[in-house]
Amino acid sequence: MEIVIADDHPIFRSGLKFLLESSFEKVHVTDFDNGASVLLHLESHKPDLVFLDIDMPQKNGLDACAEIAKSFPDINVVILSMYKDVEMVKLAFFSGAKGYLVKDNTSEELVECILAIRQGKSYLAKDIRDPNRQELSENSDQLHIAELLNTLTQTELKVLKLVSQKYSSKEIANLLFVSVKSVENYRSRICKKLNLDARNNSLLMWVMENKSVVDRKDQQLKF
Repeated sequence: MEIVIADDHPIFRSGLKFLLESSFEKVHVTDFDNGASVLLHLESHKPDLVFLDIDMPQKNGLDACAEIAKSFPDINVVILSMYKDVEMVKLAFFSGAKGYLVKDNTSEELVECILAIRQGKSYLAKDIRDPNRQELSENSDQLHIAELLNTLTQTELKVLKLVSQKYSSKEIANLLFVSVKSVENYRSRICKKLNLDARNNSLLMWVMENKSVVDRKDQQLKF
């Protein structure tokens, strides 16, 4: 397993690297002190997982996360920060993160997060998803939607965006230079990932109800 760490505190990086190498038998960890170096590294390497701090020089973790989601959508990103406020968590998931941990989480939770993401799931630190935190529960629907959108491929996101603009399958096919059957297959896969019934207009209804969240994904699309 290949893992990249980006954090501007060398002692924290060293500790996290040691923890990862102690927790998994076959793991190679590369570390950087800023987001810009991570993006440069990804041009020639394809790690399984990238851990990003938020506050870093040259390029912060959220901006780096958004660029990774756009340019390297197959690479999973976990934000690892001291911030516990819900707005920062929302920004992380809207930027394309698959997970969010805080730096005082246990080593057991770190391992739990990695295993969940390797299984294709999203992960949110336990103390942040505490149902007693009112400010988080009020935004839980948006967080859940952001997590669902993060499971879509770039092409599926493009189709979803065009559906939100009320294009027909034939029109979408022309815009994406694919067959109508391919568009229908994409729509079917999107519905499955969003837990929707593909046999009616549920996809259009869903995307219109959640258009504000879908629109936040625009910056990740490459038409």
